[in-house]
Amino acid sequence: MLTSFFWSGDVIRSRHVSDTVLTGTLAIPELPVRLLADWDREIASNLILETGDVEALPLPRARTRWPDYGRCVQAVADWTATLGLPGVLVSSDVALMACRGARYHHDAMQYGSAAFCNLFLSEDCGLDVHFPAIGLRIPLKRGTAMIFDTGQPHAVIARGSSGFDAADFPPDRDYTQVFLTWELPIEDSHVGRALEVAFDTATASALQLDTEQVWLAGQPVEVCPASGRWRRTE
Repeated sequence: MLTSFFWSGDVIRSRHVSDTVLTGTLAIPELPVRLLADWDREIASNLILETGDVEALPLPRARTRWPDYGRCVQAVADWTATLGLPGVLVSSDVALMACRGARYHHDAMQYGSAAFCNLFLSEDCGLDVHFPAIGLRIPLKRGTAMIFDTGQPHAVIARGSSGFDAADFPPDRDYTQVFLTWELPIEDSHVGRALEVAFDTATASALQLDTEQVWLAGQPVEVCPASGRWRRTE
């Protein structure tokens, strides 16, 4: 069993990593040209976004150029409500992110106490989110939404590719994907139920730890950034 050890208040708690990924395609308006141009400038001049990296964009500034921001958030709120997650976005932190592909990784070393809810805003440019451990690929286009366990390995890779390869992202093509992401509290009863998370699966081991980490078969593991396979932490 894949186990996430995460901070719950002042103590480390254990849980299994969910194989459930909730996904849908939401009807959201096209983004304003002014907003897209601002993102292009920010990515080129300040982020210096490298292939495979995921970086934050300034959300407050984006909202001043984004009259339909509220409609996008409401679309996600309506969708999550249909999944049995009423009001969960209201109390969750939100960020605006950009990537040009993404290497395989998991996020439970920092966000083990959360699930991610992502809304992709960019048009389809031939990329998928790939969850290799569960054999799931989700084509990315404007309105793609997903909720998943932060401990589940994932990447943004070229459609048709079997893994992450920087050569799949030539510099003369725009592969940038921008998305909103919310941190949903995994201990929220609605979130835990929707993802079918079992808690306190390795209590004795949790008592010995003081950092968030992921274990497989009783040993700490990390993700190979090219293939998404688990390997022992060195």
